[in-house]
Amino acid sequence: MSLRRADTLGGRAAIAGIGATEFSKDSGRSELRLAVEAVQAALADAGLTPADVDGLVTFTMDTSPEITVAQAAGIGELSFFSRVHYGGGAACATVQQAALAIAAGVAEVVVCYRAFNERSGRRFGSGVRHREPTAEGVALGWALPFGLLTPASWVAMAARRYLHTHGLTPEVFGQVAVVDRRHAATNPAAYFHGRPITLEEHAASRWIVEPLRLLDCCQETDGGQAVVVTSLSRARTLRRPPVVVAAAAQGAGRAQEQMTSFYRDDLTGLPEMGVVARQLWRGSGLTPAEIDVAILYDHFTPFVLMQLEEFGFCGPGEGGDFVAAGALPLNTHGGQLGEAYLHGMNGIAEAVRQLRGTAANQVPGARRALVTAGTGVPTSGLILTADGGADG
Repeated sequence: MSLRRADTLGGRAAIAGIGATEFSKDSGRSELRLAVEAVQAALADAGLTPADVDGLVTFTMDTSPEITVAQAAGIGELSFFSRVHYGGGAACATVQQAALAIAAGVAEVVVCYRAFNERSGRRFGSGVRHREPTAEGVALGWALPFGLLTPASWVAMAARRYLHTHGLTPEVFGQVAVVDRRHAATNPAAYFHGRPITLEEHAASRWIVEPLRLLDCCQETDGGQAVVVTSLSRARTLRRPPVVVAAAAQGAGRAQEQMTSFYRDDLTGLPEMGVVARQLWRGSGLTPAEIDVAILYDHFTPFVLMQLEEFGFCGPGEGGDFVAAGALPLNTHGGQLGEAYLHGMNGIAEAVRQLRGTAANQVPGARRALVTAGTGVPTSGLILTADGGADG
């Protein structure tokens, strides 16, 4: 099987560098500085300089504009700059945007970045505050008056229905939390390094919004993460082994709202991730059985189970048992529950480390990785492979 298919981006671009700041609860510096540090670290990892960069991609939510980061990082002319919407749903799409630019010939070296003081600055968990009326914000008007003000409260609605439909208890979510924290405990970069948890500790943690407990919810983190994307041919000449973008996709489902898609016929799945899954399997030519490691967006544990089901690793309602069985290495960096909450960008970096063979919790012989972005919102995903990739 050929890695590159005529109707996809597969094999046309590769991740050549990754870089991050430390992950903390109080960075003590501006979000712009965090972004620049991450960008410069990623370039150094790739063996490139700021002068080599001609493209930048970030999130609409990032406070550091592309041209400002370029100026502060010593980058010169830009031929491509772009932003992707929907919070954590943008993570993998930033790499897709970079790969599209490279495939189209409008840029040669594109850096994707995300940086914020999400703990010491604006905290997403603090809930919706004053907003000017917008077309996008109208949907929230159906939820806010009933006290659904935070991401946790929005996810709790779907999580409750999931448990009811499948006859499960909230303890099933603890399987994800325990796996993530076990990996974080042996990852020196993780905020919860050295601090694993048990299922009993998960069940004893306080309620946030039933059926979600404290240990079902991701951290709030200060930090920055960046990845360097270039053509596969150029990546092969650089310092690190290339990690090939075998497939990339975005997806939004029918009746999609941001995180309040409560008027769908079924609340027990993630249709937007189903859209991504179908594209990734088709574009890469791979199947779930061929994935060596999965880095699944884990801002809240229930949506990890639903992602496993949407991607076909297991059947509806079977995600908890699947995680408990340990058949698929999952969130080997500790995820956003254990390592850091960087809107999923640190998950892309972990997949790169796994395919390079340099991860703290290395999966022996890892050649193919699935990475997903934010769930409950319009989202994105990647299948990354080691060079030589899916056809060996």
